[in-house]
Amino acid sequence: MLDRFLAFFEDRKAAAGAPDGAHTPDEFHLAAATLLVHAATADADFGTAERKRIEWLCENEFGLSHDEAHDLIAAAEREAGDSVHLLRFTRTIKDGFSYEERVHLMEMLWEVVYADELVEAHEAQLMRRIAGLIYVEDRDSGMARARVRARLEGGESR
Repeated sequence: MLDRFLAFFEDRKAAAGAPDGAHTPDEFHLAAATLLVHAATADADFGTAERKRIEWLCENEFGLSHDEAHDLIAAAEREAGDSVHLLRFTRTIKDGFSYEERVHLMEMLWEVVYADELVEAHEAQLMRRIAGLIYVEDRDSGMARARVRARLEGGESR
């Protein structure tokens, strides 16, 4: 099924006639999902709560079906496992997302980090690193974090 999902990316790119170097919406989804997986695995424990949060985000933020979200996460896990560097994914995000979309992605990342209700030092460090690589100011990343914390403390779940 993963091969079919990756082939879907290629078919969409070819059908759109995208010039070399251009990104398709699927590439943006894969880059964002890979960063979400990196955030979930920063503490070396990709738990059920984090996985469910990423699935929910992929379905609701990216407009994917449950099966599409599952396939996207599987592809993102593979990408995250094959790459120790974030630059490829952060460059795709930086080049293709507006500033507001990048801030929103930081909020999504904080939701994944907070899914297990504990933020460890290396998770916070990863978030600062990602924010810098996608050119989100510290203030805006901090505000995204505060919005997530406020929702969680208020008992809200998106």
